[in-house]
Amino acid sequence: MVRQVTVAEAVGRTLAHLGVSRVFGVVGSGNFHMTNALLTGGMPFVAARHEMGATCMADAYTRTTGEVAVVSLHQGCGLTNAMTGITEAAKARTPIIILTGDTPGFAKTSNFYIDQDDAVAALGAAAMRVHRPETAVADTYRAYLHAVKDRRTVVLSVPIDLQTAMVDWDEGAVPTVPPVQRAGAGGATIEALADLLAGAERPVLVAGRGGWHAKEQIVRIGSRIGALLTTSAAARGLFHDDPWHIDVMGGFATDGGAELIAAADVLVAFGAGLNRWTSRNGSLLKNKTIVQVDDTPDALGSHHRIDLGVLGDTAAVAEAVADLLAARAVARNGYRTDDVQRKLAETLLWREQPFDDRSDAERIDPRAFTNAVDAMIPLARVVVPDGGNFNGYPGAYLQVPDVHGYSVPLAFQSIGLGLASAIGAGLAHPDRMPVAGVGDGGFMMSHVELDTAVRLRLGLLVLVYNDSAYGAEVQHFKHVTDQLDTVSFPETDIAAIARGYGCEAITVRSADDITPLQDWLNGPRDRPFVIDAKTVAFPSWLLGHSMDEN
Repeated sequence: MVRQVTVAEAVGRTLAHLGVSRVFGVVGSGNFHMTNALLTGGMPFVAARHEMGATCMADAYTRTTGEVAVVSLHQGCGLTNAMTGITEAAKARTPIIILTGDTPGFAKTSNFYIDQDDAVAALGAAAMRVHRPETAVADTYRAYLHAVKDRRTVVLSVPIDLQTAMVDWDEGAVPTVPPVQRAGAGGATIEALADLLAGAERPVLVAGRGGWHAKEQIVRIGSRIGALLTTSAAARGLFHDDPWHIDVMGGFATDGGAELIAAADVLVAFGAGLNRWTSRNGSLLKNKTIVQVDDTPDALGSHHRIDLGVLGDTAAVAEAVADLLAARAVARNGYRTDDVQRKLAETLLWREQPFDDRSDAERIDPRAFTNAVDAMIPLARVVVPDGGNFNGYPGAYLQVPDVHGYSVPLAFQSIGLGLASAIGAGLAHPDRMPVAGVGDGGFMMSHVELDTAVRLRLGLLVLVYNDSAYGAEVQHFKHVTDQLDTVSFPETDIAAIARGYGCEAITVRSADDITPLQDWLNGPRDRPFVIDAKTVAFPSWLLGHSMDEN
């Protein structure tokens, strides 16, 4: 049935009709009516305290569910406040819609005016807009389709002078999103990859974010050729239930896991970029044949030289290779030997690796702290590490149950995104405990979103690794200067800050101080629990093989 609605309502209703699952945002005059239209369409709304927080929540929600989320923002300053979160999502190719108002084209003297399209393009996101009242539905549909089909973060600007214009609305006239046909690879390419794998002595198969949906097919290949399975950080947990998996490749890998990857003779990456973090600055890619499978041409060889690039959907390519290996009756033990199995058992988990505990009377070793927490909390969890010197501890030491139990907002290498991202991940998986691992620097940038978590009655666990500094900078530069006042801070009572928001919170200086966490775990867990862990400061192992000036 056709009826008259405003452009704001038409945009909101179109997104709701297309299947947006949740809306996050900070509402101002420029997005007030569009947000209400989304709510009228049945979309649940989370009011964040800051635009960047809202964007990080949506990013993590979509990453861990695959469902498109919307961020609703005021024009101008609302959009610029969200820019770091938008850049993170764009670099990770998260298909979310940033719905924002915009100043009219004639109002360049407005306080809110910026060239939003140019600003968005600079971030790597797709800038799209509603051009005229009569194209509102079509423009909104194109933005949604672009996000889903091309896996892009899309910013849809709707000028405020158009939002109140009246247009015809007919739900039945909204186009249907066409199914996306996954492209395979050519016969010769499949033959070449199958030949290479059939002759490999120590093959390793790596899945990245682009290989999430190819798990079954990759496992089939691994079983045929005797390959070890591993992932980039973005896909950690994908092979958690396979006895021949190495937990994760790159900076988060245990020494034993890294040694096994380094000794491979053939390494095939399915939807993994093989960047300097995944490859430990290239050290894990030496002396081997490297194949990269990806559906994006620009991704092939963009971070490291490759010997064979296969353009196509990872699942389709892996299935074709697995079928060809089966047709040839290939059956090799490859890298799956008794010695390797023993090494995997000994080195799979960081918590089982020996270390020299550096805890003292005032501060706890971050490894001892993380291991203690890991042993206490249920495995049904979603782990979200923030960036910084500490991030390998929550990022690698905390176990994860599967690929949906891990979200790493580090594509832009910004600190301060982890707390809000953990809220989004927690909402995406209400049957799991969201766990944010953040430094004191990132916490002080983002703790305002604890208010959001309290209002949501979210059972969020926040681990704050508090060394009273921007630890990465201290550890990176302390060997060349003693002028570190700019990155060092007085001790802050983070637990008191958290209690001010309505959280439960404790300060931890020793393992015995962690005990109150158990009471929270046993209870209803209807509000966040924040641990201010006063940690010993020393260089993370990540600095030794991954950090440089870039």
